[in-house]
Amino acid sequence: MMRHLPKLALAAAVGLTLAGCGGGDTATEADPESATGQVGIFTWWADGSEKAGLDALVEVFNQQHENLEFENLAVAGGAGSQAKSVLAANLQSGNPPDSFQAHAGAELQDYIDADQIEDLSSFYEEQALADVFPSSLMENLTVDGQIYSVPSNVHRSNVVWSSVEVLEDAGIDPSTAPADLDAWIADMEKVKAAGKTPLALAGSWTQVHLFENILLSSLGPEAYSGLWNGGTDWNSAEVTAAIEDYDKVLGFTNSDRDSLSDWAPATQLVEDGAAAYNVMGDWAQAKFEQDGKVAGEDYVYWPVPGTDGVFNYLADSFTLPKGAPNPGGTLAWLQTISSPEGQTAFNKAKGSIPARTDADPADFSEYQQSAMEDFKSDTIAPSLAHGAAVPIAWLNELSTAVNQFSTSGDVAALQSAAAASAEKFAQ
Repeated sequence: MMRHLPKLALAAAVGLTLAGCGGGDTATEADPESATGQVGIFTWWADGSEKAGLDALVEVFNQQHENLEFENLAVAGGAGSQAKSVLAANLQSGNPPDSFQAHAGAELQDYIDADQIEDLSSFYEEQALADVFPSSLMENLTVDGQIYSVPSNVHRSNVVWSSVEVLEDAGIDPSTAPADLDAWIADMEKVKAAGKTPLALAGSWTQVHLFENILLSSLGPEAYSGLWNGGTDWNSAEVTAAIEDYDKVLGFTNSDRDSLSDWAPATQLVEDGAAAYNVMGDWAQAKFEQDGKVAGEDYVYWPVPGTDGVFNYLADSFTLPKGAPNPGGTLAWLQTISSPEGQTAFNKAKGSIPARTDADPADFSEYQQSAMEDFKSDTIAPSLAHGAAVPIAWLNELSTAVNQFSTSGDVAALQSAAAASAEKFAQ
């Protein structure tokens, strides 16, 4: 049997009152109903399940706004690593798209500080979004009383996707998740002894994705979140131990990890029965389904061992850039992505869950239903690799250190670099 993601208690988030609503900004007062022409939307959803989700969203947009034409400005690259560089250049040169994708949370801070995006608080009020988005999400979206993006979904980072065949061949019960990180490492030893790759991994941001979840497992959610808000000392012995845990886990990954450019080839190793595990966000669920794999028969999933009751969270969201060529079209796009129809169509295809709490669980897969329940009850932690925990500049610097560790294996160097980044960027 497949093991569902656990449902443990979540501390109630503080409700927020929207501030700054009704301001006289020309862009946010544009009329989406009378807008015409093209609407250029910038994303990194260029292929696979991500492109399928975007296509589903565009179909709803076309139905809801027949006078507008969607213009796809996607730039390929998992987690937006390539797209963000292109976007930064366009914004700096005064050539913004009508809307661009950005992870909700700290990632938006750089755009806010550069005065590149509009406050959307009045849009939230007009669409009554505070009534349908959970308070924990509203808290994450709000910066100094204002809101600058509209989420299309919520993803979970801390999921292990496992091959039933590989685990059974190694004498491991696929229906039962390891109790903690040590138990998982012991199981990876069994897989290695059976001649298969224990943990599939790619390069670049996927290594940061694994790193954040081992930190979360080793430190726990409070100390993990303290790495980003100053509550945890990066130079402490507990962080040293967490990085040593990451080093151990990294030793069970495929030798060609640095040559794999994105997440899908690593997940494919699990699908093909060449690897036992892959730590990836729940966009992997859409890939398994699209490739005809059956949950409980071909693969199983559970939280990264040691993170039961924690939802490592990220959300894709969209903005209204200052100087957008078609602000009315942008607001129409934001209406679609925040609508019940848009969120249902998009998330069914992408594997994530709606940001709206009024979505019907019956419309979604078994995995998504369990994730929807968990998001209501688990402790929420912000993703490092996907923009919820830190601004882009901090993430870029820390990512460089994590990627260098892939070849150096120098625990002290990684810890020192991470501590220096925290000292530079932490508020």
